[in-house]
Order: sequence, then structure tokens, then C-alpha cells
Amino acid sequence: MRIVITGGFGFLGQQVADALLKRRTLCGAPVDSLVLADRFVPSGSPLAADPLVNVVQGDLNERLDEIFAEPVDVLIHLASAVSAECEADFDLGMSANLDTTRALLDAARAQTAAGGPTPRLVFSSSVAVYGSDPALPLPPMVSESTLPTPQSSYGTQKRVCEQLVAEYTRKGFVDGRVARLMTVSVRPGKPNAAASGFLSGIVREPLSGLAAICPVSPSLRVALASPRRTVEGILRITEAGRGSGPGDLIGALPVNLPALTVTVAEMLDTLRRVAGDTVADLVTVAPDPAVEAIVGSWPAVFDNARATALGLEPDESFESVLRAYVDDHPGAVTVGALPATGPVGA
Repeated sequence: MRIVITGGFGFLGQQVADALLKRRTLCGAPVDSLVLADRFVPSGSPLAADPLVNVVQGDLNERLDEIFAEPVDVLIHLASAVSAECEADFDLGMSANLDTTRALLDAARAQTAAGGPTPRLVFSSSVAVYGSDPALPLPPMVSESTLPTPQSSYGTQKRVCEQLVAEYTRKGFVDGRVARLMTVSVRPGKPNAAASGFLSGIVREPLSGLAAICPVSPSLRVALASPRRTVEGILRITEAGRGSGPGDLIGALPVNLPALTVTVAEMLDTLRRVAGDTVADLVTVAPDPAVEAIVGSWPAVFDNARATALGLEPDESFESVLRAYVDDHPGAVTVGALPATGPVGA
């Protein structure tokens, strides 16, 4: 089986690739080749050194011939410009998110038309496809049957791509699956341009001894998923069968990955309780109306029934999310060891 991950050296791309290389199988078949496609490839990456891995570096639109030089069995499309940069640069978002996804779909369609395997294409969408329109406010609990009315360029681009994946699937060009990701927290590494990036930063930076800004009211409720749960969800949706049985996907309806609902205040309180006052005091609340407008438009409470039917569950608590981050990235914590308070349920 030949698998392609776009955005393969981004945070989630590396996480998914690492999980596949540990498993060595997907959809019940051995992984023969794992192609990681990205604009930037970090030097000395251990992923790139694995004998199963092939690296395709550069703009995806200019590397499609290389990506499809051999049949693609599974394509996990994670490459994307993020929310705040799409809002600031409309053309960038349209090119990186919409145009590139359309080009990938057309390349997959061409493979099918030429008699090759119909690619199983997994598209990473976002909670940002939802928004509270003045004429159609969001219900108290959101599900896949809730009408998406995105209130940002990023959310609109993701929603259009969802519809394209559904149409190409209906026509038999691809076997498309859409996973709507919650905000992933806690992400390691440096801050990015995502409007929701502070939901990692207010934990990650203080644990490394750095100050952090919280640009929203602490009373804001948000929907989160840990990296572990997010990777689990992406791979489960990739492997799900087609049909009406338990654990099957019906049609091309997107799946909202399971959400943990918390307030920002609860996140900060957890950080204080687990890591102490010295760490928590490094966070300063300074509301930014632009960030609040984007993140505040996203729903926070989800009906997780569709994800549960696929065997997926949300994180148990934000403390479990925080402790999982510390377990997975011990070198990123420079303020001393955190006290143990029992097993991490992540």
C-alpha cells in the first residue's frame, strides 16, 4: 500500500506518519511506501530517514506528477494555510486551501480514470466550518446535521472543500472521507498563525518558562482534542468501511471528531493546579477583538454520537490533555517536574 500525506512535515503530518511507521499497516494491508509531501522539510528529520519514507518537497501543485508517479492507495490531505493567515491574506487561503485541494482531487480522479486504484482520500476539515449566522444562530449542541455557516475565510474554504470531496466521491472519482478537527491542544513547538494557537500557547509557553498572552475572555468555551485523540480519529476515519453496519461510514457525510468542551478559565485553573502559581502567573489576559471574533464564532458543544459509533471518544479532561503533553514532550517542560496525581487518561 502506497500512502501519501500532504503537509507531511507539519505537526499533525509528522504525528500521523509516526503512528503509521510504528504500525506498518493501514486498512489491513502492509504499508509499502509512505510519501511525505510538504513545502518545507526539516533537516535531519528521523521520519525522512525511515526506509519506507519518500519525501516530495515543494509546492503541491507543482509536485502532483511526482506524487502520482506511482498509484496512490490512500491520500491523507493535511496541508493547509491556517485560520488567521487566511483571514489576513484572502488570496493565500484560496490558493493554499481551495485550489490545492481541487488539484489533488483532479489528480486522484485522473488515476481512477486511467484504470488505477480509486484513491481513498481523507480531508482534514475544521470546526471553523460552523458559525453563528445572525439569521441562523447555532443550536446549543452541534452535530453533523447542523447547517455549516462559516464566519471566516478559513472556514469557508474548508466547507467548499468538503463539498468537493463529497461530489468527487458521489461520482466515483475518489473514496472521500472528511474529518472535522477540533482545535488541537496542546501543540508542541513554536506558535503558528492560527487564531486558535493561543489554546496551546497558554500552556506550552508557561511550562517552558515563557510568558504567554491569552487574547480572549477566560469565560469563552472552546472545543478541544489532544494530538493523541486527533491522530486516532484521522486514522480511524481512514480505515472505516463503507456501509450501514456498526463502525461504518455512510455516504460522504463529514465526521466531527470528538470534542472536549472547556472554558479557557478551566484550562488556566488546571495549569495552576497542576504546575503551580509560578507557571500560571506567566499568562496575561489581554483580549484581542480580531481573535475573539474568529474563535468565538466556533461552536463549543458537540454531539459526539457519530464519532462514538466509529469507536472514538473525547479526552477525559483538560488535565489528561496537559499531562499527555508533558509525557510526550518532557524536554519542552523547563519549570521542573510536575507532581504526579494519578494516571493520565489520554
